[in-house]
Amino acid sequence: MGKITFSSNAYPSIGVELELGLCHVETGALSSSVQEVLGKLPPKMLDHVKPELMQCYVEINTGVCKNVGEVEADLRSSVSKVESVCDDLGLKLWWGATHPTCHWQEQKVSPSQRYEDLVQLLQDMARRLITFGLHVHIGVDSGDKAVMICDRIMQHLPTLLAISCSSPFWERRDTGLESYRSKIMEGLPTAGLPTLMRNWSEYVWLINHLVDTGFINTIREIWWDVRPHHGFGTVEVRVCDMPSSLDEVLALTALIQSLVQYLSNEIDEGTYQHDCHPMMVRQNKWRACRFGRHANLVNSYTYKVNSVADEVERLVSILGDTATDLACKDYLLTLPEIVKQPGGSERQRALLEQHDGVLAAVVNEMTRESRLSPA
Repeated sequence: MGKITFSSNAYPSIGVELELGLCHVETGALSSSVQEVLGKLPPKMLDHVKPELMQCYVEINTGVCKNVGEVEADLRSSVSKVESVCDDLGLKLWWGATHPTCHWQEQKVSPSQRYEDLVQLLQDMARRLITFGLHVHIGVDSGDKAVMICDRIMQHLPTLLAISCSSPFWERRDTGLESYRSKIMEGLPTAGLPTLMRNWSEYVWLINHLVDTGFINTIREIWWDVRPHHGFGTVEVRVCDMPSSLDEVLALTALIQSLVQYLSNEIDEGTYQHDCHPMMVRQNKWRACRFGRHANLVNSYTYKVNSVADEVERLVSILGDTATDLACKDYLLTLPEIVKQPGGSERQRALLEQHDGVLAAVVNEMTRESRLSPA
């Protein structure tokens, strides 16, 4: 593969990717209808609304945004237009990281040579990827810095996951986890927590090695919870479940942009890199995936156990000035109240109980609550 050039960004710009399920209005079941949806959208939208590995969901991407306010305007516009098309097709959008009733064996792979190659390589580990996530890109100014930020942000990934957990069900069963999606993703050979790297050169060496030895087909098959993205010149945070509302997406985006910029500033100003043991992050990620917003997370500096709510309060306090500079403090300040409320997984379980165990009713209620445009 050779040299990989990192596209530098002078400003911590934002790009957000939503993965949303396509459901039948009547049954709530997933529908392999992404091509029909794309066919009804204006051509100019197709740069930002795309198919994914499976035909039962759609990826909606923002343009390059300067702040979270621009992200909100972009997503409200795009999602509302997709909702309108879905209305015409008898579909609705699912905001959650797994679907309560779907069976992965029944889903169809999108027609693409890349996806066919992926399934050939990974077999059922790819076919069972009926999961939906939130990906947030933040611009940084060099590849070396992107790698350093990926290392330093790792200890915060469990908090981001805990806030966003929305995947308790798998194939009509309650898994007992708040984020079953995270465990499905970890089944891939190049997903989960990234390996520790010291600089861009070491990252390039690793990617070349994986491609040259046939372990991956392309650099796009690195699905770590956080990764450098050379083409966009970003740090891409991928650990989050797909939250259940746009408000949660925006709050998480503000947290991620502020955190990346705060770490970037630390690097520029000179700071000692505190070593966080990988097992510490791994245990916290498990706690987050098991207990969601009720998890107790171990602080990597003090080794004391803190609640997710306490950790969010701490981060919001630390990042306040950075968020002000980035014009996203109002969004960031919504987080402490958000984490006091039931998360997506808790909401799905509560609805199941309210509707006497009928999972289709959970889908109907959740899709209604998350809708952006008038029905």
